[in-house]
Amino acid sequence: MRWEALRIDDEPTARPAGVARQAPAAPVLFGRDAVAATFDTPGFRGMSFYEIRARSIISRVPGQSRLPFRATINPYRGCGHACVYCFARGSHAYLDLDAGLDFNSKIIVKVNAAELLRRELASPRWTGEHIAMGTNVDCYQRAEGRYRLMPGIIEALRAARNPFSILTKGTLLLRDLDLLAAAAEVTTVGLNVSVGFADAALSRLVEPGTPSPQRRLEVCAAVTARGLRCGVLMGPVLPFLSDSPAQLERTVREIAAAGAASVSPIVLHLRPGAREWFGQWLAAHHPALVDRYRDLYRAGAYAPRSYQHRIAATVADLARRHGVGRASPAAARRLPARRPVSEPDRAPASTGVQLSLL
Repeated sequence: MRWEALRIDDEPTARPAGVARQAPAAPVLFGRDAVAATFDTPGFRGMSFYEIRARSIISRVPGQSRLPFRATINPYRGCGHACVYCFARGSHAYLDLDAGLDFNSKIIVKVNAAELLRRELASPRWTGEHIAMGTNVDCYQRAEGRYRLMPGIIEALRAARNPFSILTKGTLLLRDLDLLAAAAEVTTVGLNVSVGFADAALSRLVEPGTPSPQRRLEVCAAVTARGLRCGVLMGPVLPFLSDSPAQLERTVREIAAAGAASVSPIVLHLRPGAREWFGQWLAAHHPALVDRYRDLYRAGAYAPRSYQHRIAATVADLARRHGVGRASPAAARRLPARRPVSEPDRAPASTGVQLSLL
């Protein structure tokens, strides 16, 4: 939905140390009680945070969606991970912000998320269904270190004994591990980290605001060592950049060593917003691949099903071979030593695989 066309209130508001008020150059489509803030720390340089009081926090997934859940919570809009491929980029346009730099640097923060959630969970209309988090933008992105919205959200879900799941590329999940363990004692808690590939050099290029793949796998190992299950969403697999047999094997091998309970591959999909932003990045960094991507995604947002099925079958075979789901917590503490990215792990000029559509 679009926000009501109201400027941010100009009344002075007390701010914590290290925070400067920022007056936007153009009208911002938020309520009059919204606050725009910047922070004097290197990690947030060039970013603006729009602190709003949302009207609701549990979102309904459209009935025609293929997603396996029907309710989500997104305490943030926009994401400092700045992943060039992020499918959620197009959603920033609903706020009259652009899907490129604005998505990376103009972050909406629903400061009343926990308060709203407690109220909505207590409503007689709420049926206690599973709630997924991290499905649009990451609820453990860097901003969470400042705003600390997730502890209140987790506690509200625990108190209501409401099942939930979290998907993240962030290491901040470990801060809340005690809360998550307590919630898991009274309801179903699904924890997953997103690691599409093990190549740290590629990660720095396409997801520059995220912890490295190895650090994310250390999160999986720590969760497993705590006695909780943690799966890995192996996504996105990037055609011609992270899909060679050697790259897929390395990634699955490291996922298995982290003690992951499962691995679920997902191939890059390019919805409007993400398609244009990723295309610009590809033209700048891998111009020789532009025509191959245009051919692969000529039918729309998804690569051909034949390609998707090949990746899924390969990963399933590798998962069986490397024993994904069989590592003990003790084994999960011993991650493989990091090694330099070797030539076979770099983006190949060709994968040697015939691709037609997805």
